[in-house]
Amino acid sequence: MDSSHNGKRLKEIDVVILTGGQGTRLREIISDRPKTMAEINQRPFLDILIGNVSSYGFRRFILCTCHMADVIKDYYAGKNLQCEILFSNEETPLGTGGAVKNAEDFIQTSPCLVINGDSFCSVNLLQFFDFHLRKGALLSMVVAEAENTKDYGVISLDDSQKIIQFKEKGGEEKAYINAGIYLFEKDIFSLIPPETKYSLEYDLFPRLVDKEFYGYITQERLIDIGTAQRYEEGKRFLRHPIKIRMSDYTDLRNRLHR
Repeated sequence: MDSSHNGKRLKEIDVVILTGGQGTRLREIISDRPKTMAEINQRPFLDILIGNVSSYGFRRFILCTCHMADVIKDYYAGKNLQCEILFSNEETPLGTGGAVKNAEDFIQTSPCLVINGDSFCSVNLLQFFDFHLRKGALLSMVVAEAENTKDYGVISLDDSQKIIQFKEKGGEEKAYINAGIYLFEKDIFSLIPPETKYSLEYDLFPRLVDKEFYGYITQERLIDIGTAQRYEEGKRFLRHPIKIRMSDYTDLRNRLHR
């Protein structure tokens, strides 16, 4: 498969970022902004996330907002960006699935990239896109290895990396967990009810285990800032600017010069 050709396609693919969570578990230390705007290195976490994703060539971002939406809008209104930022606002919280469905009218591409706005995983998005096309997937999910899975849903894959089972919470054993990065074909939207609170994790994904639903395995560490402890861990992990690995740089160079 010609990765450089797929790299050129990335700039044409919409990116949907889920930024509407209320961040109740972070409120003791951050109460004046949504959790996706929590600062790391004097930058909002969301800014770091968009910067990393855009380094692969993505140029059109749709931010699903709800809680303290104006904080996010005001921040990006004042920035001179190389990418387009659109806002899909929810009047009342619709959950992760409802937020994606609410953004359907903004989404122009199939597939689209969907990302949790409160987690970071330095996965190679070009390789993830290649995987999605190769599998002919309806939906692909990045899955990360975790040593301690007690706070996460655990995912089982078959030999072809098809997702065959979800467990609501894991245990102490090493297993695969959802990294919060997905590629959706637009057919998925017909499975999500409109204007309804709906969860990707609990309502949609279990319905897809008998469909073309695949897990892309990454060895990269998953960072989420959903609790005060994890936010502090994230600040330490992301203390230095994100460096693109040489394999990623080669992909980027090929896209720019072909």
